[in-house]
Amino acid sequence: MTNWFYYLGKMVTGFIFRIWFHMEFYGQENQPRDRGYILCCNHRSGLDPVLVAQKVKKPIRYMAKSELFQNKFVSFIIRHLGAFPVARGKGDTSAIDTAVETVKSGRVLGLFPEGTRSHDDQLLRFKSGAVVIASQSGGDLLPASIWYSGKKFRSKVVIRYGKPISNSQILIEGNSTKQIKAVVSMLHEEVEKLLEETRLCKLK
Repeated sequence: MTNWFYYLGKMVTGFIFRIWFHMEFYGQENQPRDRGYILCCNHRSGLDPVLVAQKVKKPIRYMAKSELFQNKFVSFIIRHLGAFPVARGKGDTSAIDTAVETVKSGRVLGLFPEGTRSHDDQLLRFKSGAVVIASQSGGDLLPASIWYSGKKFRSKVVIRYGKPISNSQILIEGNSTKQIKAVVSMLHEEVEKLLEETRLCKLK
C-alpha cells in the first residue's frame, strides 16, 4: 500500500505546491540511482519533507519525531508515506536499526541533521545521526538545501541536491567521536555551500 499511497500523495501535493509556490530545483542528476543513500537537508518548515521529495526518484523514508505519531489520523498518513518514529534524545536504537536497514535495502532515508527547524536562513549545528547511519549502512550522504523567499502565494522555493559524500569518505573506526565529528563538519559545510549558492543567486 505504501508505494501507491506515497506516489499519489506526491502527485497531489506537487500539483498544489506548484500552484502556490514558484519552485526551482537544481542538481537532480546528483542522486545515486543504484543504491540506498541518506538525503540530508536543512530544516525550515513543516513543508520541507514534501517539497524536498518532489524531484527525488525513489520514495523517501523519513525519520520523524515520535510526537507526530500520537495523533491517530496523522500517524496513519505519515506511516503510509513511509515515515517511522524516533524518540529524540533517548538513544532510540530501534529507529537507528530501521534507518540502517532502509539504506541497506537500497532505499532513500530522509533526515534533517539540525534536528529541529531553523527560524532564519542560518544553519544550526548538525547532530551525528546521519553520519552514524551512513557508517553502519554503507550508504552515501546526499546533501541538500531548501530556501524560501516567503510562504505567501507565489513565493519562491529553491531546492538544491548536492554531490554525494561517498561512503569511502566516511572513515569511522569503532565509533570514533573525532572521526564522526569530522564527517559531520564535512556534511554541514556541503549543505552550507548549497544554501550560499542560492543566496548569491538571489542577490544578482
